Amino acid sequence: MNDPRPMVEAEAVRDPLLVALGSRVRGLRARRGITRRQLAQLADVSERHLANLEAGDGNPSVLILAQVARALGSPIAELLGDETTDSPDWLLIRDLLHDRSPAELALARTRLTELFGAAPAAAAARAQRIALVGLRGAGKSTLGRLLAAELGTPFVELNREIERIAGAKPEQIHTLYGPAAYRRYERRALDETLKLHPAVVIATPGGIVSEAATFNVLLACCRTVWLTAAPEEHMDRVVAQGDLRPMSGNREAMADLKLILAERTPFYAKADLRFDTSGKSLAQSLAELRAALTASRS
Repeated sequence: MNDPRPMVEAEAVRDPLLVALGSRVRGLRARRGITRRQLAQLADVSERHLANLEAGDGNPSVLILAQVARALGSPIAELLGDETTDSPDWLLIRDLLHDRSPAELALARTRLTELFGAAPAAAAARAQRIALVGLRGAGKSTLGRLLAAELGTPFVELNREIERIAGAKPEQIHTLYGPAAYRRYERRALDETLKLHPAVVIATPGGIVSEAATFNVLLACCRTVWLTAAPEEHMDRVVAQGDLRPMSGNREAMADLKLILAERTPFYAKADLRFDTSGKSLAQSLAELRAALTASRS
């Protein structure tokens, strides 16, 4: 029988800084919906090296951290620590927000958005635009198209607009130019859609919440609905559509999906309405979603 003590001792001497660093890398990767293999390729580091980094093992060089940060589209400081320690004003603002309730933080975000970001649309105008957010397989495209037909408004699938503007499919943009370029096309597609359509139903990419500036615009200008389902149902629906990428060469696909959902949930939860499609037929989901939207306006 193997002696478990060496493993326990190794865990005990693991440097807290490296453990925290690994946790931040893992969290940022999940929030952006990038698998470990994809991040390793984007950062040009070995998958084993990246696994050790995420586990808090080893001692990564500054160059490796810079490559990983660049691939994640984050400043290296975000991997190493809290950016709110960078200046006295950041510290003072952080102190003002410390221990505030979720409602107070939401109000602060709204006020800051009005001051520095996208001005929120008037309530009547905002109500005419419905944006569906959530993971792949939640039903955004299918339900969105049917909902738009019922409401008599255009339907826009943002991924199709990104493809039109970039002249390449989203996965090709990621491969050729990286996630940062994709997020720029995503923002441009959203801005053009909002400019063209005073009334519209928008199906957004699952990772739109990972770019704070873009998500702020979406929240300010649209009534947002988080379509959710059980992780297993998300996966089954994607595979049923003929997309085998989630399972291809990835034995940890379900674990990755659950981690992505866990990291994005606090952002999806900022939507005006949450609607669970688990175990429901398409007709049932459409009828209940329409009723929920009507009830939320009254």
